[in-house]
Amino acid sequence: MISICHYNSPLGGITLACDEEGLTGLWFDGQKYFGGGILKNEELRGETEAKKPSVLEQAVKWLDIYFSGREPDFTPPLHLIGSEFRLAVWELLLEIPYGQTTTYKELAGRIAEQRGRETMSAQAVGGAVGHNPISIIVPCHRVLGADGSLTGYAGGIDKKISLLTLEKAVFTK
Repeated sequence: MISICHYNSPLGGITLACDEEGLTGLWFDGQKYFGGGILKNEELRGETEAKKPSVLEQAVKWLDIYFSGREPDFTPPLHLIGSEFRLAVWELLLEIPYGQTTTYKELAGRIAEQRGRETMSAQAVGGAVGHNPISIIVPCHRVLGADGSLTGYAGGIDKKISLLTLEKAVFTK
C-alpha cells in the first residue's frame, strides 16, 4: 500500500510517498517525472490515513531540519525502486556530502569503475540522476556539469540553486 502526504516547503509544495519498506518518492509538485511511475493518478487523488506512517513522519522531520538550514543527522528509511543501473547511480548520490557537489562525469567514472569498464556515458548517468524518485534526500541537486555549471534538475534550476545555496555549496550560476 502506498501512503502519501504533502509538505509545504519554502520552495513550494512537495509530495511524499512511502510503502511498508520505506520512502519511495519525494517530488516537488509539478516537477518533471512527478510520481516516477510509483504513484498512479487515483492514488494521487486519494487521501492519506489520518495518522502518517512513521516513515513519512521521519521524512517530514528530515525536511523541517533541512529547510531550517541545518544538515539532518539521519536518513529516513528509503525504498528506492528502479533498474540495477539507476539504483547504482542513486546509491552514489547518497554518498555526496551535504554542501558539496560532484559532476555527471565523475559519477560516470565511478560507475564505470564499479562495473569494470573503461568508460561510462555521462548522459546515461544524467538520465538516472534525472529520474531520481526521492529528491533532496537523495541529493541529485548536488550534481553539476563537467565545468561546474548548473545543468538540468527535474524540480527546476531555480530550486536547484536554492537547495545548493541553502547548503552553502560552491557552484557556477
